[in-house]
Amino acid sequence: MVLVETENHITTLTLNNPKKLNGWTMEMLTALRDALHSAAEDDDTQVVILTGADPYYCAGVNLSAVIQIDHPAKLHAFIREQNETLFDLFISFPKPIIVAVNGPAIGASVTSATLCDAVIASESATFSTPFGKLGITPEGCSSVMFPRLFGEEAANRVLNEGWQPTGEEAATIGLADEVVPHERLMDRAQELAGTWIKEGRERSYKGGMSKESLQEINAKESIDLAYAFLGPDFLKGQFQFLWSKSKQGPALVFLALLLTRPVWSQFLPSR
Repeated sequence: MVLVETENHITTLTLNNPKKLNGWTMEMLTALRDALHSAAEDDDTQVVILTGADPYYCAGVNLSAVIQIDHPAKLHAFIREQNETLFDLFISFPKPIIVAVNGPAIGASVTSATLCDAVIASESATFSTPFGKLGITPEGCSSVMFPRLFGEEAANRVLNEGWQPTGEEAATIGLADEVVPHERLMDRAQELAGTWIKEGRERSYKGGMSKESLQEINAKESIDLAYAFLGPDFLKGQFQFLWSKSKQGPALVFLALLLTRPVWSQFLPSR
């Protein structure tokens, strides 16, 4: 799931499930967590580069492979805990991380990138955070980080209006630190990592944020997201999407959840 290569004190982690667009299934998330934990403890690793096997960087969290129907309170707790743990993996990582976005990046793979030290985009990259379309709230600290990094107007376009900036556009608004030709992406990431090693660079956060402030934002967003996933907008949207794809069985599950929500929502924890 994740290829690991260490050379010259630089560890490159490559998301390696191109048939599934390198999406974050539970298997992929476990592999990524283990690879990052190993890199954190490896004395030979001073900088990490995270990229994907072409043509995608990452299609984001695979909802159908991660979220299973359960008691409302248990499902709420599961979503909150999984989301908070995922992004804390990046926030708490002790060494500099460069994200080399080699192709389309969607959802959590975009927001997690802004929690790293630098983002280098290929000219083949695109960035999408379809939270508004899905009827859910922002995650990965993007409710704060995006306005801080891009300004309110651009952040709203990305988070709520469905704008999918290219690599060049991402560099223009501050989502990416730089954009390079696709064939130069990994060489440039290696060059930057080597420079950081010579400078003795330590872990840093974009937008003048601190580890503690990001963890606080992540915790709050995770609670909001858990409620949103169990909210009427998301349930209705999933029903309509699955029905349009002729997946009547799964679609009817979401329709049943939507129609019975006034009953089972009483079991959700209070805010």
